[in-house]
Amino acid sequence: MTKNVIEIENLSKNFGDQKVLEDINLTIKDNEIVAIIGPSGTGKSTFLRTLNHLNEPTTGKITVGDVTVDAASYTKKQVQQLRMQSSMVFQNYNLFKNMTALENVMESLVTVRNVNKKEAREIALEQLERVGLLDKKDAYPSRLSGGQQQRVGIARALAVDPKVLLFDEPTSALDPMLVSEVLQTIKKLVETDHTTMLLVTHEISFARDVASRVIFMNEGRIAADGTPDEILSNPTDKNLQQFLNINQY
Repeated sequence: MTKNVIEIENLSKNFGDQKVLEDINLTIKDNEIVAIIGPSGTGKSTFLRTLNHLNEPTTGKITVGDVTVDAASYTKKQVQQLRMQSSMVFQNYNLFKNMTALENVMESLVTVRNVNKKEAREIALEQLERVGLLDKKDAYPSRLSGGQQQRVGIARALAVDPKVLLFDEPTSALDPMLVSEVLQTIKKLVETDHTTMLLVTHEISFARDVASRVIFMNEGRIAADGTPDEILSNPTDKNLQQFLNINQY
């Protein structure tokens, strides 16, 4: 029986008086590829960032792997352990400008995971090869296209061998011409890896193509959750129907 790799209980997030996430309950099984769709400003990115405490939850429990953090009471060590379970690919790459592609991929291995530099280099080279950028290993971010920078970000996320990969709208900052190379890289990972993935995306056709499950978020809540066919071909939620009509694919 496939075990749950993520369990969310009564998760809420407020920014001041504004409720961004409201009472989210969710379980995600090992190896599931979950696409999260929904209107802008509905809490999708906040939800992803809350899973690894980049955004501190207001209430609720988050379990990733074998680590649980309860918003009511937790330690700094628990948060560090939670963050070790997952790895995030950001909208805007978040690469260190003064480091080469290789050094960017090595960095968290050396500083967070305490891997020695020789081993970290070998792992980083392997991951750069996986995303088709071994020939750019010595290039700085300023010499890379947006698509190449995002692929370095994907290699960096893979290098730490996380239980869960979190993609926060990985193509939203890209020129349309560069979107395809990043989506193809992710698709290849889906086909070859056995890593649980959560993917916030506006690319509806891509969600249909790669996801085993689609979640529709609206106004800080999970409004619909099911297979790509159930959510994208036979939606019953009226807000979801409207969203899909606007975002024709």
